[in-house]
Amino acid sequence: MAAPSNAEAIRDVNTRYHDAAADGYDTKWGVDYGEIGRHQVRGKLHKLLGTPLPRYGRSLEIGAGTGYFTLNMLQDGVVGEAVATDISPGMLDALQANAQRIGVAVQTVACDAEALPFEDDSFDLVLGHAVLHHIPRLDRAFGEFRRVLRPGGEFLFAGEPSQTGDRIAAYPKRAALRTAPLWRRLMRARPAAGYEYPDTHDPWPADHGCLDGESLEPFVDVHAFTPDALAAWARGAGFADVRVRGEELLANWFGWINRTLEATAQPDDVPWLWRQYAFRGYLALQRVDVALLEGRLPAKVFYNLMIAGRKAG
Repeated sequence: MAAPSNAEAIRDVNTRYHDAAADGYDTKWGVDYGEIGRHQVRGKLHKLLGTPLPRYGRSLEIGAGTGYFTLNMLQDGVVGEAVATDISPGMLDALQANAQRIGVAVQTVACDAEALPFEDDSFDLVLGHAVLHHIPRLDRAFGEFRRVLRPGGEFLFAGEPSQTGDRIAAYPKRAALRTAPLWRRLMRARPAAGYEYPDTHDPWPADHGCLDGESLEPFVDVHAFTPDALAAWARGAGFADVRVRGEELLANWFGWINRTLEATAQPDDVPWLWRQYAFRGYLALQRVDVALLEGRLPAKVFYNLMIAGRKAG
């Protein structure tokens, strides 16, 4: 699917989609705020920051969504004080509900990553998960990340799609679509109303203003990165010690097959046992990726890229 071509439309479609998706987002993506979620977030941080993990006084998350990274980091004591931003007020409402439920305090601010409403040199860490590929003008965004970081402060982003990984992921998606009718019969699940993953790259529709929130999902992604291109955005903003690595290969093949199958069915019809199989299988293959593949294969072949660096001073 082709994304909208101008920055204003990109912001609009991302706000509308994420507002509509907020209520069911954690269920759809298996987001966890217990030990499983904390273990996942710690694992990603270890890959970028080493062991033991540093401790940060004040953090700023960009595109925080429902709080996956910030809330789990607060629970683990990796950050002492957290501010979470998102372009979607609906996502921030869900984040605050999650924070109250698990008993942590976080400030939320609805804003655009390209124009952050914070003073210079005011955070020790800027971070995000699966957000950079939604931002239209990354040069402005990285400039803002550097501006609000204190000298010596660090940034990290994870969950960013690679160009090669994105192309590889198309194969399990297509295979899942072909087998979806049989899968639904086995699951005794009714087909979803009018939703599918197309095999072709359809253009951004001229009547996009009439699309509802959930139907905008194919249009919210703007970028897929090579490791060098992703690092160039950070270095171009003046960051030092920039490093990029890849993660998740087998886990994403498995995950995209299952998610594509589930997307063709009425959500309430997908059996609990299937969801457990899909979630636990994904976690198991994450461990295989870490143990056998991530240290041996080039970053560009993985579905997700991670990047970190620091502001000099």
